[in-house]
Amino acid sequence: MYRSHVLVCGGTGCTSSGSHRIVETLKTEIEKNGLKDEIAVVQTGCHGLCALGPIMIVYPGATFYSLVKEEDIPEIVSEHFLKGRIVTRLVYEETVTEEGIKSLSDTDFYKKQNRIALRNCGIINPENIDEYIATDGYEALGRVLTEYTPDQVIQTILDSGLRGRGGGGFPTGLKWKFAKGYDADQKYVCCNADEGDPGAFMDRSVLEGDPHVVLEAMTIAGFAIGASQGYIYVRAEYPIAVKRLQIAINQAREYGLLGKNIFNTGFNFDIDLRLGAGAFVCGEETALMTSIEGNRGEPRPRPPFPAEKGLFGKPTLLNNVETYANIPQIILHGADWFTSMGTEKSKGTKVFALGGKIHNTGLVEIPMGTTLREVVEEIGGGIPNGKRFKAAQTGGPSGGCIPAEHLDIPIDYDNLISIGSMMGSGGLIVMDEDNCMVDIAKFFLDFTVEESCGKCTPCRIGTKRLSEMLDKITKGNATLEDIDKMEELCYYIKENALCGLGQTAPNPVLSTLRYFRDEYIAHVVDKKCPAGVCKALLSYQIDPDKCKGCTLCSRICPNNAINGKVKEAHVIDQSKCLKCGACLEKCRFGAISKK
Repeated sequence: MYRSHVLVCGGTGCTSSGSHRIVETLKTEIEKNGLKDEIAVVQTGCHGLCALGPIMIVYPGATFYSLVKEEDIPEIVSEHFLKGRIVTRLVYEETVTEEGIKSLSDTDFYKKQNRIALRNCGIINPENIDEYIATDGYEALGRVLTEYTPDQVIQTILDSGLRGRGGGGFPTGLKWKFAKGYDADQKYVCCNADEGDPGAFMDRSVLEGDPHVVLEAMTIAGFAIGASQGYIYVRAEYPIAVKRLQIAINQAREYGLLGKNIFNTGFNFDIDLRLGAGAFVCGEETALMTSIEGNRGEPRPRPPFPAEKGLFGKPTLLNNVETYANIPQIILHGADWFTSMGTEKSKGTKVFALGGKIHNTGLVEIPMGTTLREVVEEIGGGIPNGKRFKAAQTGGPSGGCIPAEHLDIPIDYDNLISIGSMMGSGGLIVMDEDNCMVDIAKFFLDFTVEESCGKCTPCRIGTKRLSEMLDKITKGNATLEDIDKMEELCYYIKENALCGLGQTAPNPVLSTLRYFRDEYIAHVVDKKCPAGVCKALLSYQIDPDKCKGCTLCSRICPNNAINGKVKEAHVIDQSKCLKCGACLEKCRFGAISKK
């Protein structure tokens, strides 16, 4: 029996900050101090506060150490483990009070969260099936196989109101019902773990921190629709997730929780991994299935829908990682428990990857109906450097921008659609006054252009033309007529593209036009970028009253565009200026400004 457990985040974010080296150093120091039999080191999944990684939590007491470095480990072992004295300089400041260390659940970041899909992330060792079982893992599967009929399982999911967390928001139970309704000699259950939105890492974190929950949920789904084989389509860029999934599959097979005659009920179900090459279009269900079949990932026309004719032409059920992560808890606690959270049409919770201009970047799980203001100002800790909130991008390249006027909107599927955005898979990127909305629209559209599979003309050609129009605007070469043409093209692409990727590609353009049209007009009419981002429209000026003639700016200018004598005001030759900003960065007297 250990007297202390040290949980070290082993998710991708903390691993990239060196948490794997911290684990090794920690084990070495513990052994060196004769504490090997007293202190257990557990590598977990993501704790959520990615901005503070590497993260280490010591139980009992839940002391939350953040931004830990290898050189800090000897002090932690010596002071905390040997002498019982907390190393306060490394403790997450939000947990430190005059009375002592307060619970993480009382901090602004965690107190409004309700972790269901993420309930085990940061708590258990994801590579140990016994720890998953110890937190009621596979109990839901056992109940389903011994106490439920397939129809009862589907009815429970229907009654829960769970909607697909991959972005579309289609009722999960209805999808399961459709898949069960088609007879076939073989059916499949698939998991979409091909998370491709820029800034999104929700599904990755679930797979890294709690892989067994996906296996359990897929097996339950297999029983419900009459399938015997499952596939998890996960991108190869997620090596930690892939490794832990394979470990989990091997362990589940060894325990008889995958394979033949599960729980001695005669039910057979197995799961295999398929690695994606990173094509964004393979997040679309039919393209994903085409890729699993070994073909180039391109979407197929619908109907027929996958529930009728999906993988290998057989009835197929496809949900994403987060959707599956809710299933075991719904079975264990009941549909009414799940419907008690959220809004009338959007039940339960939603995981968001919070990023951009925000203090607390990381992973959050909030009840549906939580306002954007609560997410940004309370959970996220607000905008750094005293800047003003300008917009939040939800749904990635398929979503839209939510302006400050809608900060108090409750977040759910229908509310976001009503203001020109969408939930998407859960990326939430915060922007401040220094962001140019035209540039943001161009960034997401260029991503879509790169990721288009090219199968249909509206997406292949249309998005390219949109990108060219945006490029023209950011360079100050467009007219007001170009803005109207661009808007018209957006609607044409939405109505005629083959799959969801093309149909939603214009959303970032349309939402920024809707709320920030004045910025587009400023680029076109005034030839100015109000945020000072678009290089072609910038100019750097030297204030002669502030310039001391120190010559530093002229010496560091890479194109000799700054002229002037020592102790005299300098001047920038605009025809030579590369607009690199080096002079602005180096000026000690605030004499150079960007306009």
